[in-house]
Amino acid sequence: MTDPEIINASMEEVSADVTPQPEEQPKNVHSMSKEELLAELRQIVATSQVNAHREVMAIKQALFSLRQREVNEEMNAFVEAGNAPENFSATPDAIEAEVKDLVMKFRQLRQTYLEEEEKRMEENTQKKRALLAEMDTIAADADGISSHFQKFQELQQQFREIKAVTPSAENELWKRFQGVVEQFYDTLKINKELRDLDFKKNLELKRRIIEEAKSLVDAADVIEAGRKLQTLHAEWREIGPVTKDLREEIWEEFKEISSTVNRRHQEYFEQRKAEEQRNEAEKTQLCEEAEKIDFSTLKSFASWDEATEKIKELQAKWKTLGYASRKVNNDLFARFRKVCDAFFEAKAAHMQATREGYQANLARKTALCERAEAIVAEGDSKKNYDEVIRLQAEWKTIGSVGKRYSDAIWERFTKACNAFFALRKEAASARHTEEVANLQAKREVVEAIKAIPADIDRREGLRQIKELQAKWDSIGFVPFKNKEQLQSEYREACNAVYGAFSESRNRERRRNFEGQLRNIKDDSRKLGSERERLLRKIDARNQELKTYANNLGFFNVKTSSGNSLVKEMERKMKAIEDEIKQLKEKISMIDAQKTEEVAGKAEAPVKG
Repeated sequence: MTDPEIINASMEEVSADVTPQPEEQPKNVHSMSKEELLAELRQIVATSQVNAHREVMAIKQALFSLRQREVNEEMNAFVEAGNAPENFSATPDAIEAEVKDLVMKFRQLRQTYLEEEEKRMEENTQKKRALLAEMDTIAADADGISSHFQKFQELQQQFREIKAVTPSAENELWKRFQGVVEQFYDTLKINKELRDLDFKKNLELKRRIIEEAKSLVDAADVIEAGRKLQTLHAEWREIGPVTKDLREEIWEEFKEISSTVNRRHQEYFEQRKAEEQRNEAEKTQLCEEAEKIDFSTLKSFASWDEATEKIKELQAKWKTLGYASRKVNNDLFARFRKVCDAFFEAKAAHMQATREGYQANLARKTALCERAEAIVAEGDSKKNYDEVIRLQAEWKTIGSVGKRYSDAIWERFTKACNAFFALRKEAASARHTEEVANLQAKREVVEAIKAIPADIDRREGLRQIKELQAKWDSIGFVPFKNKEQLQSEYREACNAVYGAFSESRNRERRRNFEGQLRNIKDDSRKLGSERERLLRKIDARNQELKTYANNLGFFNVKTSSGNSLVKEMERKMKAIEDEIKQLKEKISMIDAQKTEEVAGKAEAPVKG
């Protein structure tokens, strides 16, 4: 095998394709407790895991979520205890304070590490440049190249041992390294035994790498397998060539095993991507379901409790879901947390307003109870009855009070109302017994009035009826259903007696007037004067009658007092009409007397 063949094999193996491996996803920290998260963060800081930046941020976010939930629950309990939300102050959390301190320490560690890593990569870059410059010098010395073989091998080993360099210089350094190695082997005429020994050593190393790669095919941890495969490829690239007849065969074997490991690795990430997409869709749906809850429609405790159970159900389901894709996972979490926070803030405000309303309603209902109890002490009356009815109507307009007071305040009010109606019922029963006795007494009065003889002496009859009327007035109420009929019988009996007395008196007055007329029958002037007096009296009575008739239209007969006044006016009008009738009869008697006088004069003999 010629020297250029050795170089070509080396270059092929150095440029072997190694599939870049995605960074491992952080643990599902949202399933951990605060203590577990704190322990994880302590471990990271204690062991200076400066590359665990994403995991630290995830732990911080999860702890913030748990702390926020605790604060919300503490505030809800504070408000439900009757306190004002603006007076709330969360209880300090020692874990939260330690987390902040650990995160700050981690940031300092990472910043220091990044600065040192950048400095180290720059130093490595300069070291490799220096090694390449020295290797260029050796490769250019064609005369003494054999004596420099050992030195050149050491320089290659030193070059490979220097790992991280600045990313911008990495390709350039490898190209220069490949070039100088190719130049060295092109000009080197090495001893065949030494070269074969080197090939054999390289073959053994690459066989070992292949065996290690085979163990990765069925590894349980696909991520770790991918990382180890990257390391094996890096080692393969640093090992020199093998004999040409085995070069292609051994590379194909290693490449096939690498493809199998890479395929499993790729399938794992494809599956994880599909799972992340499913998680994204489910988390988006949970956000939409939470956002559909219309706070403005929640008016009762039952509706708020139902909505609370719905939110808690969505939160519990959220915890069962893994990560969504990196670009939307944090946004989805912030969106979901925002609507949950808004819900519990609205619930706290509603509960506070409801409690204030309950307190105001309790004060109003307590005042109604106190007034109802005072009415019971005052006793039964029409005024108190109307007020109790008004209190009951007002009670219906007042909203609810807290559950702890609801039954007690209602029992207190109904107890007072029932006590009043019991008094009223008792009083009504007593009144009914009294009214039945009064009914019998008034019926006896009516029968006594009817029993007054029609021919009794007028004065004696008036005395008797006045006494009976006074007795009637002294008797109390009768049952309402008998009132009108009994009153009608009473009026008819009285009218009959007074009518008989009035007729008797009218006859007496008529006899007296006839006697007066006989005394002045020969005096036509006196007769005319009396007639004029009677006419004037009739005019005066007619004017009174007209006045009463006009006034009658102004009374409201729908009320008991109005109806009584109308009846009194009608009685007076009837008396005036009777008087006018009597006056007209007297005028008729005067006119009849005049007619007799004229007729008498016409029949008298003439003296001659």
